Amino acid sequence: MNAKKLAVDAMLAAMCAVLGYLAIDLLAVKVTFESLPVLLAGLLFGPLHGAAVGFVGTFIYQVLRYGFSYTTVLWMLPYVLCGLVAGLYGRVKHYDYTRKGLLIVVTVCELMITALNTGVIFIDSKIFGYYTPQLITGALAARIGIAVAKGIVFGLVLPEIIKGVRTVIARERK
Repeated sequence: MNAKKLAVDAMLAAMCAVLGYLAIDLLAVKVTFESLPVLLAGLLFGPLHGAAVGFVGTFIYQVLRYGFSYTTVLWMLPYVLCGLVAGLYGRVKHYDYTRKGLLIVVTVCELMITALNTGVIFIDSKIFGYYTPQLITGALAARIGIAVAKGIVFGLVLPEIIKGVRTVIARERK
């Protein structure tokens, strides 16, 4: 791993943590953009980079906002897997993307995060005693809608972001 990739990973992990903090959080519905840097790391550099950014970024966010608990690692898992999936897609496509392909993989990743987070909400609520069936099912349609909307928006903006980051990384110091 070269220094430029490591520096970009560190910046993306920091962005992930900050974007997690800037979320609109209403019980079981959370609107956040913290997955964008995770997706970007995976799509730019591969599955290990995506997973590392997801791990470090959400770990920082979770510990600073909620402290460390029995379920901290479970809350991190959706973003680690998101980075892995995006990175595996990048590797399979040799990091050469079509807009349609990005729309699909990013939307799948957002839906995966939502599904996994729903499972974590269930586990966390059972462990810490705040479970109600409405907590899981009541906001599920809204959470799925948000995931699809984020997938579409991210899928549309990522080609330009990827292009710009690649240009900056490729520049040689003069």
